[in-house]
Amino acid sequence: MIDPGLSATVFALILPAELPDKTFIATLVLATRFSRWQVWLGVAAAFAVQTTIAVTAGGLLSLAPERLVLGITFTLFAVGAFIMAKGGLQSRASFLAKEKEEEEEVQSNATLVEAPRQATFAKVFATSFLILFAAEWGDLSQILTAGMAARTGEPASVFVGTWLALITVAAVAVLLGKWLEARVPIWRIRLISAVVLTGLAVWTVLEFVQA
Repeated sequence: MIDPGLSATVFALILPAELPDKTFIATLVLATRFSRWQVWLGVAAAFAVQTTIAVTAGGLLSLAPERLVLGITFTLFAVGAFIMAKGGLQSRASFLAKEKEEEEEVQSNATLVEAPRQATFAKVFATSFLILFAAEWGDLSQILTAGMAARTGEPASVFVGTWLALITVAAVAVLLGKWLEARVPIWRIRLISAVVLTGLAVWTVLEFVQA
């Protein structure tokens, strides 16, 4: 049974965390080389597999003793908050340099396949799938997804929220990527995400004390 409220909460948590991430950059770069909808389908498939892995790990973790689960989820949320805060507090020049580095990395991977006019659907799909699968492995969104699945014990609802957030980010990158990069202060989104994750970490500590 899917809990729409929980899925919406997870969606709201994952979406801002992924907007400035390698997920966004990778999808944006791929969409400039190949068919947008083919890239999006490959990316969406990669997200489905990665999210399944994350919620499965979190679901297994939820079977452990309650205090252990709370301790681990606190750590996951605290690490996530630190990562987002560190990224948000970087200078604008440093942040742009990092984005450029990530973009160049994805570009180098994308050039290993055929040019857009020669690429078949299967090759574009496979390329998009493999690049995003690798980029998302151990990513912040995967860590947060596992933490939410462990904390709530509802992996299906967490899966829906996470996957919808990820494919939404991919759609934004495909359709509005360059426009968004030029107009949205990404560092603010990172700091807001850090505040939200810090709140979740504090909430988890309170539950740990009361357990």
